[in-house]
Amino acid sequence: MTSIRVSLGYELEVRGRSREVERRAFANVMEQVVLADRLGYDTAWFVEHHFTRGFSHSSAPDLVLAGISQRTERIRLGLGVVLLPFQSPIRTAERVATLDVISGGRVEFGTGRGASPLEYQAFQRPFEQSRSLWEESLEAVLAIWNADGEPVTRSGRYFEIPDVAVYPRPAQEPHPPVWVASTSLDGYLAAAKQGYNLLGMTMLKGLDDVAGDIAAYKRCLAENGFDPESRRIALMIPWYVAPTQQEAVDTAADPVLWYLRRQINLVAPPDYTDARHATHRVLGQQAAGMPPDEAMRTLRDETMVVIDDVEGSRKAVERIAAAGATDLILQAQVGGLAHERVCASMELFMREVAP
Repeated sequence: MTSIRVSLGYELEVRGRSREVERRAFANVMEQVVLADRLGYDTAWFVEHHFTRGFSHSSAPDLVLAGISQRTERIRLGLGVVLLPFQSPIRTAERVATLDVISGGRVEFGTGRGASPLEYQAFQRPFEQSRSLWEESLEAVLAIWNADGEPVTRSGRYFEIPDVAVYPRPAQEPHPPVWVASTSLDGYLAAAKQGYNLLGMTMLKGLDDVAGDIAAYKRCLAENGFDPESRRIALMIPWYVAPTQQEAVDTAADPVLWYLRRQINLVAPPDYTDARHATHRVLGQQAAGMPPDEAMRTLRDETMVVIDDVEGSRKAVERIAAAGATDLILQAQVGGLAHERVCASMELFMREVAP
């Protein structure tokens, strides 16, 4: 098998309206990451979303990871991602550094600008300026960390740092690894120009198209003086493995389709007509509108999801590595899938599938 790091990714979906269902969803995720720590998963990644009832209740991933840090020993803690435009870079630097300190230097710092116009409206930020907001904030956060506790003064278009020393400093020197999340080629190239690691997904475009974007990312790294082999490329994919393919489909098809329909609307709401977003969701939207059986065939054929037995999962890992990924992020807890099923799939994957 091809060598590839295997991690977990969480949206923190909640299928139900009661507070108890919500509380249990958080408790289950905590238990799963403790199990992942024992099984040898590399990183537990948590998204940041706001106002997405049901689909994602992960509005404060740093707090969830802080709790996990005290119950685990070795698994790394992935912020996947911090939505930088929505708060001062001072607060971002402080909170991420604090998590790094209390976890013993286990943080992976994923960054992004978000894809939801509603979030920008609620946080009173201009959606059309999301890229420049993200760029300025990330530059400021890294300047704070690279200052190593010395005062920083910056005056930007969106953020001010008025000659202050920011603490604590991260445990990792000079700071945690930086990742950029994107679903577009433009985003991949923006990450490459700065030499950042890449967080991607296959849910919207399919693996073949993503492989082309990865190749372009690597070329851009080289053109900007970075060694492509030194950068990590992670793909997050809904994944369920069972002893037989039929059992996998019977168990996971409904939760995955529930998740997909909400993911498509989150990334590009139906009433939002930006051409770049529209082209990026063609495959996913087509599958979301198909009858369930046809949708699952499309999703699996394009490696947008993996719902399979051990052998099928091994082949999928090989395809993902061949596409250029160095890291695989399994969305094992997806769409309200039962906790016991998630844990069984996690264990089977590490025992029979993982390289």
